[in-house]
Amino acid sequence: MRLIRPLFAALTLLAAAPAASAATATAQPEAHGVAAAFGNTVKARYNDGRYERIWLQPDGQWEAVGRRGGHMSGKWSLKDDRLCMRQQHPFPAPFKYCTDFPANGGLSTVWSGHDWQGEPIQLSLVRGVERPAAPGQ
Repeated sequence: MRLIRPLFAALTLLAAAPAASAATATAQPEAHGVAAAFGNTVKARYNDGRYERIWLQPDGQWEAVGRRGGHMSGKWSLKDDRLCMRQQHPFPAPFKYCTDFPANGGLSTVWSGHDWQGEPIQLSLVRGVERPAAPGQ
């Protein structure tokens, strides 16, 4: 009986250790600014009700599905607290598009901006990679 109690206590601690480390691993602080977009979706809502979805990668790459369903991709950078994107596919754009990105914003942040042609858009940061079901949705 004396040997069983310490053995049981040791097994209980070993069984609890993975759960404790998993809880510690998931309790990381929420990212803010552009880092909050990694693994999530930036949605740009146009006045006609359609959305463009943009996905930023930590390595400076981005991809998007436009409000008409077209796929595009390129490189992004930060310049003076603005997110700047240059399209490379389906064709290289001769300019960069820069827009404000809330430095303290995280998931569920909503802000106003303009697209590359000056059209007003409402941007939001939503959890996960949200792919459109059909063009423009």
